[in-house]
Amino acid sequence: MNGPEIRVEFAPELHLFVPQARRGGATPVATDGVSTLGHVVESLGVPLTEVGALEVDGREVPASHVPAAGERVRVRTVPRPQRVPGAPLRFLLDVHLGTLARRLRLLGVDAAYESTDIGDAALAARSAAERRVMLSRDRGLLRRRELWAGAFVYSTRPEEQLRDVLDRFAPDLRPWTRCTACNGLLREATKEEVADQLHTGTRRTYEVFARCRACGRAYWKGAHHEQLEAIVERALAEQARRG
Repeated sequence: MNGPEIRVEFAPELHLFVPQARRGGATPVATDGVSTLGHVVESLGVPLTEVGALEVDGREVPASHVPAAGERVRVRTVPRPQRVPGAPLRFLLDVHLGTLARRLRLLGVDAAYESTDIGDAALAARSAAERRVMLSRDRGLLRRRELWAGAFVYSTRPEEQLRDVLDRFAPDLRPWTRCTACNGLLREATKEEVADQLHTGTRRTYEVFARCRACGRAYWKGAHHEQLEAIVERALAEQARRG
C-alpha cells in the first residue's frame, strides 16, 4: 500500500500480533485509499476476532470505514465478558487444542473438537453450520470470513488457555455433565450397565457410575479424580470472583 498515510495505535493486548507496535505510540501505515479499516487492521496481523471498538480521531467507526489521509486510529481489544448473540454459547476447537477441549467438557461446556487436521475451510464451514465459536491459535483460520465467530487462544499452556476462555466468554459451568471423550451428555448408570468396561478391582471398589448418552463410555471417581476435582474447583472459584 502506498496511498494515504494513517497512524494506528493498538491496545497493549494486541501487540502480540503487531511487533512494531511494541515500541509504543502510533504506527504509521500507508493505505491504498479504498480498503476498509478492517482490512487494513487484518493486513497488519490482527484477526478481527480480537478487535473491539475501532476509533478514528476519537469517534467509533465500523470495520467498513475507509480511512483517509491523516486519520489517527485506535484499535481496542474485545470487551470481556464477550457476548456472542443469536445462539447458545458453543465452541469448536482445532486439532492443536485437545487438552483445552477436554477441560472445557469436564466443566460441562459444549466444546466440539476436531482430532485430525481437516483444513481451515472445513473448520470454518462447521463453525458457521453449527454456530460455534472457533477457538484456535491459527490466525489465518480466524481471518476466514465464513466463521460464525472466533477467538485466538493466546497461551500454549492448557491451564492458562482454560482460564482465558472462561474469563473471555463466561460460559455457564455444569461440571461432570459431559463426556470428555466425545462431548456427549452423561447420565447416571448402574454398575451392571457398565460392567463390561470395568476391571475386577474397579468393580469391587466403586459403586457410583455415569455413562455417556452418545458414545457409551463409563465414568467413575478413579485414580485421577483429585486432579480433575482441583481443575473444577479452581474454575468455579474464579467464576464466583468474576460475579
